[in-house]
Amino acid sequence: MANMLERAVPRYTSYPTAPNFSSAVDADVFGSWLAGLPGEAALSLYLHVPFCRELCHYCGCHTKATLRDEPIKAYAQRLAEEIAIVASHAGKRKVTHIHWGGGTPSILDADLLKLITDELARQFDLLTVREHAIELDPRYLTRELAKALRDIGVNRASLGVQDFSEHVQQAAGRIQPFDTVRKAVDTLNDFGIDRINIDLMYGLPKQTVADVRRTASLAHSLQPQRVAVFGYAHVPWFRPQQRLIADADLPSSPERLAQAEAAHESLVQFGYRPVGLDHYAKPDDQLVAKSGRLQRNFQGYTDDDADALVGLGASAISRLPQGFAQNAPAVGNYSRAVAGGKLATVKGIALSDEDRLRGHIIERLMCDMAVDLDAVADESGFDIDTDFSDEIESLQPFLDNGSVLIDGRRISITESGRPYMRLVASVFDTYLAQAKSRHSVAV
Repeated sequence: MANMLERAVPRYTSYPTAPNFSSAVDADVFGSWLAGLPGEAALSLYLHVPFCRELCHYCGCHTKATLRDEPIKAYAQRLAEEIAIVASHAGKRKVTHIHWGGGTPSILDADLLKLITDELARQFDLLTVREHAIELDPRYLTRELAKALRDIGVNRASLGVQDFSEHVQQAAGRIQPFDTVRKAVDTLNDFGIDRINIDLMYGLPKQTVADVRRTASLAHSLQPQRVAVFGYAHVPWFRPQQRLIADADLPSSPERLAQAEAAHESLVQFGYRPVGLDHYAKPDDQLVAKSGRLQRNFQGYTDDDADALVGLGASAISRLPQGFAQNAPAVGNYSRAVAGGKLATVKGIALSDEDRLRGHIIERLMCDMAVDLDAVADESGFDIDTDFSDEIESLQPFLDNGSVLIDGRRISITESGRPYMRLVASVFDTYLAQAKSRHSVAV
């Protein structure tokens, strides 16, 4: 299976994946999709803030560095305006989840956070919000910011840690001592924000299995509710700052697998339950309680059961029953569209019945590590003439090494096969063979 570890496949936070989006879905199409949502449909909102004070070498996000506040203030105003434009198409709908991502969304100061949240409250019904989450850089968390987050209703914070070893931090371009993260967690708890997620990474430059184990132990000492462990995606052709990382400093595919296994073993030993490919949660967490009903979206694994996810901000992606729609990635193009009173959509994809069926199969494999093809086909009600015999045949290498079990038309990924989850899911991806885009390695 060594060669398989080096295969490049999507992370499957959507299906079809973003490289398959096209300009056939534009602002007019997206506007009609919003207007066509059923009257009782609830929304989940994602707000993207594409700014950081400095770029980490490993970063793969849609973001850019700025030391000036003016671009951030101008962007916040555009974001508030986009909220009103979206609501003019969708109506004043109930919202169940709000998630701020980036970049560093907390680069917005208290006044700008309030400006945007007040606009959300004017345009949507926020009384039903169950979770209001934000991604934070622990290095920039102050008591004033924590108070502002509490005041706008934030009840979950995700802290980017990656690795606590100084030599790894040096090579990855992000110096962040353990004490900095500990103080950030304590500060959030002081203001009642006690749903804490910690994000870790393996496959970083100069990282070893020992580094991964030590980092997992230190992260556990902070008692987060959830931990995510992502494999570093080295895509320097897509993210130029990654060229600052020397290829020679990166672990090999077998070393990456050993690191992933070390993180898994450590977190399970500390009492966390594995969730899907790369998330871990305490036994009483909703991600564990909702086993079988989880979803996977652009923020990872979630118990969010909203009818539609609406992305706000540059590069943000929306997921509606009709398909996916993405805003202009460049801040300038996004801002010009919104300033003109228009939706900023520039591409997407309308879902066919086969897309929906295959997307459901892939999502169940990524969330539950199992899928019953007959049950999925029956539940979907789609009249699609495919028996998936070719896909099942393609799973033979995973059967041979014990990563997959097949009982009739039920496919299960074993515990030892968890690292190959993306590869197993990719068997059902009809777009992958003709895709021209490049993805990160599977493990």
